[in-house]
Amino acid sequence: MAQHQLTIRHWGSVAYEEVWHAMQDFTNQRTQETQDELWLVEHPPVFTQGQAGKPEHILNLGDIPLVKSDRGGQVTYHGPGQLIVYLMLDVRRKKLGIRHLVTSMENAIVGLLADYHINAYAKPDAPGVYVANSDDIENKIASLGLRVRRGCSFHGLALNVNMDLAPFLRINPCGYAGMAMTQSCALGGPQTLDEAQSQLIPKLAELLGYQHLDYTTEKLTL
Repeated sequence: MAQHQLTIRHWGSVAYEEVWHAMQDFTNQRTQETQDELWLVEHPPVFTQGQAGKPEHILNLGDIPLVKSDRGGQVTYHGPGQLIVYLMLDVRRKKLGIRHLVTSMENAIVGLLADYHINAYAKPDAPGVYVANSDDIENKIASLGLRVRRGCSFHGLALNVNMDLAPFLRINPCGYAGMAMTQSCALGGPQTLDEAQSQLIPKLAELLGYQHLDYTTEKLTL
């Protein structure tokens, strides 16, 4: 039954490193009976660099800290007004491949934005979700980064909702020089994190094959 149930856990605003270490501990300690979870988080300003991160993609950190993480991908920025969803899933038990996880995250975001008549799309060569502006210039609205260990996933997606995008100018987002970033509030999409997550989570859960969702506001204690 555990493979059909999904706990939705709201962490609120928490420092990146605290949640990152909690993800590692949760993954290390979970058993075959541990129910899968989605963690909804908002981070104070931080740059994170994935395992493949190259220093040349960091242009000017300024006063924002950099954390070298164990997720996949290059450097990105997290800050208030960005919806973070971490996928704490037993992918071996659920029989989910990495490509399925990535595609499910992308399709859930694309579907959410389509509900607001925003034409978003994924790209096979660059994970994430993109929107072309009125001048046909590509803008990125969501970034993805995953890690799988012991048959279980952690890390996940970051959707720009209503945030200060200026710090993205201090890096080459996800390793792409000059990549323009956008957010849903500027496109007529969700204006708040609550609005975005209330619609995104059911779509994501359905695409991942979960039939029962349990919502909790309790923080994880390890």
